[in-house]
Amino acid sequence: MMKIGYIVHDLNDPSVERRCAMLERGGAQVVLAGFHRGEDVNAKAVARKPFLLGRTYDAAMAKRATQTVSALAKPGKLRAHFAGCQTIMARNLEQLAVAFSVLQGRPLIYECLDIHRMLVSNALPARMVQRVEARLLKRVDLLLTSSPAFSREHFNKRPLTAPTYLIENKLVVDQVPDAHPAQLKPDLPLRIGWFGMLRCRSTFEVLSELVARSEGRIEVMISGKPSPAELPTLAEDVSAIPSMSYTGPYTYADLPALYGQCHFAWAVDWFEVGLNSQWLLPNRLYEALAHGAVPIVLDGTQMSEWAESHHVGLRVGSAEDAMNTLLNMDADDISRHQSRVQNVTLRDVMADDEDCRALVAAIASAGQK
Repeated sequence: MMKIGYIVHDLNDPSVERRCAMLERGGAQVVLAGFHRGEDVNAKAVARKPFLLGRTYDAAMAKRATQTVSALAKPGKLRAHFAGCQTIMARNLEQLAVAFSVLQGRPLIYECLDIHRMLVSNALPARMVQRVEARLLKRVDLLLTSSPAFSREHFNKRPLTAPTYLIENKLVVDQVPDAHPAQLKPDLPLRIGWFGMLRCRSTFEVLSELVARSEGRIEVMISGKPSPAELPTLAEDVSAIPSMSYTGPYTYADLPALYGQCHFAWAVDWFEVGLNSQWLLPNRLYEALAHGAVPIVLDGTQMSEWAESHHVGLRVGSAEDAMNTLLNMDADDISRHQSRVQNVTLRDVMADDEDCRALVAAIASAGQK
């Protein structure tokens, strides 16, 4: 059995556990190490007996860089933790630097699911980070990325010669079903869900204005973990807004119930306009379609391109366009959009054992001449 040493940015991120599960379903054994955000490490990560690299904080890249340097200074114990691993896999740039220090000739897999603004800025501190990235990319044997835009807009302009494997943020399931789930009846009030990593203040402001202007004809449900840097008082702010609710964090098992209460899913992101927000293909795009909700996406983004190629979704040109379109939508409009969701091939939004095996096979072949 192939053994993969996996270094992650946050042991408490649910997507880390999902990736570990995918690798195991694909036939690999995972040896985990990483930083953690939050005071404690969650039970699922603890059960994997990870090597702890320290605590990090959201929106604090300088502090994370300092902790990365600290981890680099004492690589001996981490090398011992990864003894017997055939390959080392790193999630995001800081972890790539740590992986480089314990590589010992093994293939290096770089899993990059976001492009930080520091990697595209012209400021002096950013250029220093980019020099580090350039050095590390030359050693990478396989790039795993979740959107073709990351390669097109960033990695194709960097000193990366390794092949790229596209691993979209599909909903991971035991088996891709034959039929789509039932959808919410297309009646007013129109219900919109904003789920996942909640870091876009502009989205909150737009949705707040939308429900205020709708006079009860539109309801918004928000679920997930808000960024303490961007939305520190989200729960309190939502509680003061009629027709808007916040249900808190959720688990993967909650997704059918969450999306099942919504006609549309908000997938517009202005957190890093023109950069990462324009390039990514986030979990919520696939989760919405897998559970019968219509994703709302912004024109000119990779999400919009994906939605257009699959003939689905509500594509909007701006915040005002989104509000006007939704405010004027009736039951027939909702039904028409929902019917397009039913025509999406479920394998395009869900991953099962076939996808897991293909991922592990790609990793196993990395670095082979």
